[in-house]
Amino acid sequence: MTDGIKWQKSSFSGPDDNQSCVELAPVAGAIKMRESDDPDVIVTTTVEKLRAFILGVKAGEFDHLI
Repeated sequence: MTDGIKWQKSSFSGPDDNQSCVELAPVAGAIKMRESDDPDVIVTTTVEKLRAFILGVKAGEFDHLI
């Protein structure tokens, strides 16, 4: 199901391939997300929803979670 998808992870997750992180990939106009340590679970969202989330992260709206 994920063959051929080019996943991208944050450079903040470290250089080691064993680092657990969230990976993203654009597929057919949507954005797919997965955790590298559980790659069979994939969430699909829209570019607009991901943009709103990223803006919230940049604004500090989720800082209390970390």
